[in-house]
Amino acid sequence: MRDLLLVGAGGLAREVLAAVRALGDVWRPIGCLDDDPARHGSTVDGVPVLGASELAHEHDGAAVVVCVASPVRPDGRLRVVRRLGLPPSRYATIVHPAASVADGVRLGEGTVLLAGAVITARQTLGAHVLAMPHVLITHDDQVGDFVTLAGRAALASGVRLGTAAYVGAGALIREGLSVGPGAVIGMGAVVLQDVPAGQIWAGVPARRLAGRQVRQEAS
Repeated sequence: MRDLLLVGAGGLAREVLAAVRALGDVWRPIGCLDDDPARHGSTVDGVPVLGASELAHEHDGAAVVVCVASPVRPDGRLRVVRRLGLPPSRYATIVHPAASVADGVRLGEGTVLLAGAVITARQTLGAHVLAMPHVLITHDDQVGDFVTLAGRAALASGVRLGTAAYVGAGALIREGLSVGPGAVIGMGAVVLQDVPAGQIWAGVPARRLAGRQVRQEAS
């Protein structure tokens, strides 16, 4: 077993902890780290919140997984990883045993697949990707670093998701389309055309929300 630190002490940390515990004797969660001082000294499903995220540098033998995701700041994990400056080898890749991953799939460091996530054919996902429960990723998709796919989001074949794109719960993206870096797709949206970087799209069919632009660092 390797020690594990979770950066973030909110609801996503609880979901990742459930996946870690379902894996059995693979990881030993030793603490959560959070930059909100109000959380310090509390617990997350029995795991203590030790302090701020910079404490990851003091536990150099522990693996780290970043449990941050928000459509308001789709580049949240990217910002944390850049700020911490840890080598890729420090980051844990977590795959819930109830996820279905085809032979030959390669997952970047720090990626998390929660229960019911499905990847149907050999492909490579970026680093620090988050696939929440029952996400569907099909053949020839390209999922970039720091992408978030909320529960039941589905990608048809050949979809390209740029760095730190956020796909909301239940959203559907038609085959062959691109979603640019830092773009946000609203929950339940049906995307039938390319989405430029940093824009927010929602609805059926999805349209840009006028005047809305995500402030982000993705590039």
